Amino acid sequence: MRILLTGSAGFIGGAIARQLAEAGDEVVPVDVMLPMAHGSADAPPGTHRVDVRDAEQWGDLLRGVDVVCHQAALVGAGVKVSDLPDYAAHNDLGTAALLSAMHGAEVDRLVVASSMVVYGEGRYACPDHGDQVPAPRSREALDAGDFDNHCPVCAGPLGWELVDETARLDPRSTYAASKVAQEHYTSAWVRQADAAAIALRYHNVYGPGMPRDTPYSGVAAMFRSSLERGQAPQVYEDGGQMRDFVHVDDVARANVAAIRAVAGERGGHYAAYNVASGHPVAIREVAEQVAAGTGRDLAPEVTGGYRLGDVRHIVASPERARAGLGFSARVRPEDGLRAFATAPLRR
Repeated sequence: MRILLTGSAGFIGGAIARQLAEAGDEVVPVDVMLPMAHGSADAPPGTHRVDVRDAEQWGDLLRGVDVVCHQAALVGAGVKVSDLPDYAAHNDLGTAALLSAMHGAEVDRLVVASSMVVYGEGRYACPDHGDQVPAPRSREALDAGDFDNHCPVCAGPLGWELVDETARLDPRSTYAASKVAQEHYTSAWVRQADAAAIALRYHNVYGPGMPRDTPYSGVAAMFRSSLERGQAPQVYEDGGQMRDFVHVDDVARANVAAIRAVAGERGGHYAAYNVASGHPVAIREVAEQVAAGTGRDLAPEVTGGYRLGDVRHIVASPERARAGLGFSARVRPEDGLRAFATAPLRR
């Protein structure tokens, strides 16, 4: 199979490329090489440099392609309001331009990288009033150290539940809004072009090759970079935020499974799947596991700080990916995070 892979020089794209090559697939590697993601690194040999926002640049790259695996995106929560145009340009316009070029080249199968951030807050239940949708946490409550969500009926504490792919989309950050837009452009293209696509909603991805010490990187890499400087990892809120951390090798396996699945689908098919380890972990525990892997005696510092774009808990159900793609993660966070403590990062 001939697969065009955007974002091929990134740490997720690189893992996907390796697994596809091992399976004997032909990979057309494409990247933008944004400095905030790649630092000063050069594109690997054979990688095509394009501006994903310009449909005309795709040219002959799409010729003979069976499936496009679209990983190129600006990631992170968005550090400042002035980031908004960059996210809209690279993630939204870039995806729209790619879809337009694919239609012109008669390529109609796509796997697109999405994210769990499209859900906003996770799923919550009150012991007395069942499932509830909490309002966004107020700045006043966060300033007072009240980080939990409360039942809108009785104001009691809400417990977290697993989120499946039928949950409503409620983006709470710049990045999240751009990922929702990517999914909507993709689903519209599926209908208009009689195409087929799968969106993979990654949870917190970590592993070798992550960008080093940048606010646009993952929290596990930021903890790791602090430890390398001899500093305790800084943990926001009270550290009790629940997340799912999934290893990059498992994410690559999910993409290979999705590529195989979408290649055999009929036109008009669109599906979204959570890509998660299935083993929830608190953010404070993530910092502790990474610290344990370094061998440094640096306990995480729980700061009580917060970011307005963050949500309290977001933990995925992996069941639909297991049933629809035959995918289950192999690396448990307690093993992968300790190993990640000494894995090479991108400079």
